[in-house]
Amino acid sequence: MAMIDQERTTVRNNPLNPSELKAAMDKLQDAGMPGVFAEVRDGDQMWRSAVGVADVSTGRPVTPDMRHRVGSISKTFVAAAVLRQVERGQIGLDTAISHYLPRLVSGERGDSITVRMLLNHTSGLAEYLLYAYPSLKAFPLLAKTTPQSLDDNRFTRFHPTELIEMGVKAPAVGTPGVSPGIYSNTNYQLLCQLLEHVTGTAVEKVITQDIIERAGLGDTELPDGLHVSGPHSQMYEAWFGMIEPPRDYSVYDMSWAGPAASLISTVGDLNRFYGLLFAGEIVSGSSLMQMQCTVPVISFEGKRIDYGLGLHKMEVPGQGTFWGHDGTVWGAGAISLTQANGKRQMSVMVNLMRWNKLDPSGKPQRHPIDDALSALYRVAMCGGESAS
Repeated sequence: MAMIDQERTTVRNNPLNPSELKAAMDKLQDAGMPGVFAEVRDGDQMWRSAVGVADVSTGRPVTPDMRHRVGSISKTFVAAAVLRQVERGQIGLDTAISHYLPRLVSGERGDSITVRMLLNHTSGLAEYLLYAYPSLKAFPLLAKTTPQSLDDNRFTRFHPTELIEMGVKAPAVGTPGVSPGIYSNTNYQLLCQLLEHVTGTAVEKVITQDIIERAGLGDTELPDGLHVSGPHSQMYEAWFGMIEPPRDYSVYDMSWAGPAASLISTVGDLNRFYGLLFAGEIVSGSSLMQMQCTVPVISFEGKRIDYGLGLHKMEVPGQGTFWGHDGTVWGAGAISLTQANGKRQMSVMVNLMRWNKLDPSGKPQRHPIDDALSALYRVAMCGGESAS
């Protein structure tokens, strides 16, 4: 899901304005987004709303309490669970992964990659998804990809070690510990196996007990089936105009992502989680400092981002630093950002992904949704028509 355009955002600190937030959401729907739901917090103030439809066939409306797949926002939960084990002395951030999982990453490579490098994507391990989904193999050459694998794998059950093996066997994308890192889901699949190894417990249970329940997140879970339980939206994937009309992928086997990107949550739960995290109530203050030590990383979109241990860092002119994560899966997108001082929070979820069609050169064309989404982010984080 698109992060806010930092170059085009010059803002002042304005109070939360419900009418402007609602207007920004209306414009996003007008631009072509079927449904959007969001929660914005500013100190003791809280605004939550939804605009559009959850089902384009029936016109069923979206609601602010809908549960949604939040993609790689899951990585903050995984990272927090790892830091909890670091605090207990079960994991060393600068210990080689071969010390724990020698069968998964062996030899000199396993000895060179540390737990920290997995957390901040500087391991040099390749992304497995392009091998699990053969029709995406040409990525980032989008014009040479097709969405065929999305349908082929709808009910495919992947084993995590199978996915890890794909990433480990693929040509390395970098030297361990060297920046900029390359964002790779292989790193977080390994971290999930690490959590299972040191705890002797299924990773889903570890994250549930240590993070989700600790934070009191009543509408957040790691799925054990194909469906999203409770009130939820359909999730429409366009794959850069190659799926027309966009297809619903809300029923899907999420083992391709695993606990590193399959979390289901709500806008309210995400704000609560990040609020507690940055208040030092999920991990210790020293662990939080480690999570906020960033390195440059190249994202899936080819952009250079500041990435810590399961956290993005974003500087918003006039508003200071925000921390959080974004995430996408097939048809679903989410972003959650919290101001460094904890005062302002924004969580936004949408039910259409990869809406940009390709131009003749194969690059994604700018779409009205892009500008409307950036405008919503600006109003949510910074407030007001004065954001320009």
